[in-house]
Amino acid sequence: MRLSEHAYRSVTAIRGPLVFLDRVRRVRFGEVVRIAAPDGGTLEGEVIKIDNDTVLVQVMGETRGLGTDAAVVFSDAVKRAPLSPAVVGRIFNGSFVPLDGEPPFIPERWGPISGAPINPVARARPQDFIETGFSTIDALNTLVRGQKLPIFSCAGLPAREMAAGILKNARLAGGGRFVVVFVALGLTHHEYAAYLDVLSGMQGGFTAFINRAGEPVIERLLAPRFGLAVAEYLAFRHGMDVLVLITDMVNYCDALREVSTAREELPGRRGYPGYLYSDLSSLYERAGRIRGLPGSVTMLPVVTMPEDDITHPVPDLTGYITEGQIVLSRELHQQGIFPPVDVLPSLSRLMQQGIGAGRTREDHRALANRLYRHYARGRDLRRLEAIVGRDGLGERDRRMLDFADAFERELVHQGDERRSVAESLDRGSALLERFSLTE
Repeated sequence: MRLSEHAYRSVTAIRGPLVFLDRVRRVRFGEVVRIAAPDGGTLEGEVIKIDNDTVLVQVMGETRGLGTDAAVVFSDAVKRAPLSPAVVGRIFNGSFVPLDGEPPFIPERWGPISGAPINPVARARPQDFIETGFSTIDALNTLVRGQKLPIFSCAGLPAREMAAGILKNARLAGGGRFVVVFVALGLTHHEYAAYLDVLSGMQGGFTAFINRAGEPVIERLLAPRFGLAVAEYLAFRHGMDVLVLITDMVNYCDALREVSTAREELPGRRGYPGYLYSDLSSLYERAGRIRGLPGSVTMLPVVTMPEDDITHPVPDLTGYITEGQIVLSRELHQQGIFPPVDVLPSLSRLMQQGIGAGRTREDHRALANRLYRHYARGRDLRRLEAIVGRDGLGERDRRMLDFADAFERELVHQGDERRSVAESLDRGSALLERFSLTE
């Protein structure tokens, strides 16, 4: 590596993926650096802390073998993503390196991975819905273009299968140019193989960024930002409607905690950095629509709740930033119901903006309300039945119990079947008619 005026040999310490340098001038936060690797290659890194003339660099790769005499060249540029419509149908790793064996594409432009903040005054109201193929979302917790709606899961629940179903089946109601940007973080080999099978069976309409568990932790922080940079480019430059599906945000936050600990920052709740809320906001708030532009960015992050605790910092802060939640139930999963969505604590706060006449059906809201009301009543009666027995209940109460069972078996459960929103609403209406609950 030929040294330039921005090159330094002042490494003072190497701690895991972190490199400390002294006596550094003219450096920017987030600046990209190149480091001469022992094997003759080049490692890339990013400036993550500046303290007077001391700089901390996060290396994207293995630092084993690096010495304090390593040459570090500062590029005077922040991390940027290569952007082009050619990214559609491609699979990349967390550093934007192709994994699909296809040749590299020629970028139309380069954009910062942090994106550009959307002026709140320029934001357009989310409207119209995105069909996921799942009745519990489309009919009861409708996803709206420009919304951010997390899926709260627990360990052992089929969040991966549900994410794969959305990846395959999501489409824009009424047609239009629609793309799914899929970001998978910290995958095991089994999960990686399963997602590759799904992606290989898709005919375009997606861009994937996949980070595996054994890859550098910094890639786990970069992959969502690369994905969102691509989503913003396709949405606001090319007028596409983009659904960003990220799994799993807990892996992202654990990577953030690992980097924060290495930087010796003061920890907050559960050891996560105190800026966890603002960091999550910098990702989630990139979803939305811009007034006067046709495209949109919609976000569906998957959050696995550690110890099934919805008050854990990651789901807790996610709930503050986003517009509702889809909650998976361990009890329903044990009954063999897929997807095991518990519709009572689930909520889409923007549902009303995407349903009704001209969008789904004129009776959508009223039908969803009746289904919620009668199912909630049936769930409550299950506790009473455990005390007094079924024979101790009146005829109407027994009918409500049967309705709750049928609701879970016939509307919530759908296995591998894909349902349109019309089919989901028809199924719900038929359930109410069968149990004489149309009023």
